[in-house]
Amino acid sequence: MNMKFFNPATGDLVTDKIPVAGERDVDAAVTAANAAFALGSPWRTMSNVDRRNLLLKFADLLDRDREHLAYLTRITLGAPYVAFGKGEIDTAIENFRYYAGWIDKFAGESFPADDGFFKIVRYEPLGVVAGIIPWNGPLASTGLKAAPALATGNVFILKPSEKAPLMAAALGKLIIEAGFPPGVFQVLSGDGSTGALLASHMKVAKISFTGSIPTGKTVQKLAAQSNLKRVTLELGGKSPAVVFDDANLENAVQWCVNAITINSGQICFASSRVYVQEGIYDRFLKSFQQAMLEKTKMLGDPEKNETSIGPVVDKAQFDRIINIINAAQTENQGTLLMGGKASGTKGYYIEPAIFTDTQLDANIYKEEIFGPVVVLNRFKTEKEIIDRSNDSKYGLMAGVFTQDINRALRVSSAFDSGVVGVNCVSLINISCPFGGTKESGIGREQGAHALRCYTEPKTILVNLNY
Repeated sequence: MNMKFFNPATGDLVTDKIPVAGERDVDAAVTAANAAFALGSPWRTMSNVDRRNLLLKFADLLDRDREHLAYLTRITLGAPYVAFGKGEIDTAIENFRYYAGWIDKFAGESFPADDGFFKIVRYEPLGVVAGIIPWNGPLASTGLKAAPALATGNVFILKPSEKAPLMAAALGKLIIEAGFPPGVFQVLSGDGSTGALLASHMKVAKISFTGSIPTGKTVQKLAAQSNLKRVTLELGGKSPAVVFDDANLENAVQWCVNAITINSGQICFASSRVYVQEGIYDRFLKSFQQAMLEKTKMLGDPEKNETSIGPVVDKAQFDRIINIINAAQTENQGTLLMGGKASGTKGYYIEPAIFTDTQLDANIYKEEIFGPVVVLNRFKTEKEIIDRSNDSKYGLMAGVFTQDINRALRVSSAFDSGVVGVNCVSLINISCPFGGTKESGIGREQGAHALRCYTEPKTILVNLNY
């Protein structure tokens, strides 16, 4: 069985020849991975220096082929290179280089033999890790998952999204060229059925999944029902950006506009809920609308460098977003200030939409849309806005804009989310843990915390009493 892919910028067929890995393919990949992880294998006996150099070489190959890899992503995702693709590839490259540097530095622990037992704690690799990545940033997600998994000595199976698999398919040649031993780093194309086979496989030790909450729950259920494999889940978001009266207006507008328009709003930590204190609300709204109108002028062909916003990923996503916008208008969920319409005669382009004065129980207010749609509402007090911001099943990202450092620290502590930006929003840092609270996920990516998610602590007790 093969999958079809269409260019979201034109609607034209790209290919219908990408295979779906079935049970036999998954079993073969897992068998090869376990053989590569066996005691005494080249991978298990490889020195830290050689493993570090291997990851660095792979990063160099990604850098060398960046334009080709970006093109393969762009013709199925539709994100412009300058506005999104370049940063996405840079994220992948830097993750492999960053975690290569951790290989000989992720130390264990030891404790004194005050009771006659010398205590050693080792952090050991889990074994076969499967990474199920999303379509909205496939190469960056590969870096976030594969790099720390390989750095800690695991073997890795990459399962790309069925919406954007071409880049991952091209990684196979680079994996071989870099010199990874057979079975250490594999790619399996497929759809949700392939992911389910990996999540339920008895010989897979861990699943790292990025995607929707419903699919994440399914992955966790399959992992538990099979062999209680470890899971890391990075799921959806409905991130609040809170702008207080004393905020720098220009800075707040710039961050909030960019956060909902980059990759056409198809970012898990996009700040799709913007709250503005009533004293600055009218001025913010005017500037925000003007900035969004300027961004909309840069909606177009992702092959052009001047394009800032491309199409959404495919017709299914296009129809879903348009239907959400239309329902919001029909049901008076809020006031559509601008945008929300299809743009052009071909492809899947949507003008960025601003809804104001949304109902607190409205679908566009509560649920992740994963498109260029933002809801903008006013607030009065700090307590009120903390309660409203936290009244969500999501907890991935939040932002607070204020010149009062006491307030910034107070509000950032009160937010129930995994990451908080102060005078910024919708960004992550390679050195710091990234992940969500509540239904936005389990576990963390990035920084040293990711290394812990791919290892198991083992305690060794040495008896010195005889």
